[in-house]
Amino acid sequence: MKEILNRLINHDRLTKSESREVLVNISEGKYNSNQISAFLTVYMMRSITVEELEGFRDALLGLCRAVDFSDYNAIDLCGTGGDGKNTFNISTLSSFVTAGAGVNVTKHGNYGVSSVSGSSNVMEHLGIKFSNDKNFLKRSMDEVGMCVLHAPLFHPAMKNVAPIRRELGVKTFFNMLGPMVNPAFPRNQLVGVFDLELARMYGYLYQKGGKNFTILHALDGYDEISLTGATKAITNHTELMLTPSDFGVEAHQQSDIYGGESVESSAKIFMKVISGKGTDAQNNVVCANAGMAIATVEGLTPKQGFEKAKETLLSGKAATKLRQLQKLSA
Repeated sequence: MKEILNRLINHDRLTKSESREVLVNISEGKYNSNQISAFLTVYMMRSITVEELEGFRDALLGLCRAVDFSDYNAIDLCGTGGDGKNTFNISTLSSFVTAGAGVNVTKHGNYGVSSVSGSSNVMEHLGIKFSNDKNFLKRSMDEVGMCVLHAPLFHPAMKNVAPIRRELGVKTFFNMLGPMVNPAFPRNQLVGVFDLELARMYGYLYQKGGKNFTILHALDGYDEISLTGATKAITNHTELMLTPSDFGVEAHQQSDIYGGESVESSAKIFMKVISGKGTDAQNNVVCANAGMAIATVEGLTPKQGFEKAKETLLSGKAATKLRQLQKLSA
């Protein structure tokens, strides 16, 4: 590791194979916590390359406990996090709306590191069971059209990194990797990223991997459609700029989509929105993101996806999915 750190400090770049090897060595406990912390810190202070990101991704996918849901044509809705915006759990709510609209979802998530309440925090609080048992997950897909893949259960390689990430409490390159290492290898992906440079890297790697995708980055910094301004979207076929008017709604203020100060308060917002009692801003931002996921799988326009998502949320179909998952978890 000393040689790797010296190279990185001197602005050298790692090859794809070197990057992969470093992550494998981390998983095998070959480095101490100080070395891992220093390695993570270097990448907070300089940009990651496509080759490095690809190598890290390949290492985690090669080491994960994979589950095969290729027959379900599922999508994952996942943001990198690390945007520092502390919104409510938009992508998690959007996942339930997407499933309620009849699109299968394999939701990859984790506890929050740089945010108050990550996807796993709020779902755990609401009584959702985390499991890597393939029979349970298949039953979840068959009965609910959705399963929850809690990252630590599928990425044992990261047990040496998790406590260091928690102690650092800021975004690291593992934020960049999260959406790329879903152990179900979903064919479709809606992913939000915290900067435009990363969006382009994702686009290159997803295109290379043959995935059907939409990548989102709000120009005011959100790792999802925020409806506070314009959002850059990159798909298999095109690049476009989405504005609130594309969904037939007005822009709102950043304060309108702010999350809670604790997991408990985040869960209260979650339940309010999924019960159809959210504010217009909360409902619209969830439906814009869910709508893009539905549109990505079904080949709809953003407005068509949004309208389908809105009907799903307000009719109670998304709430039904939550209750089904809670019942299955009991």
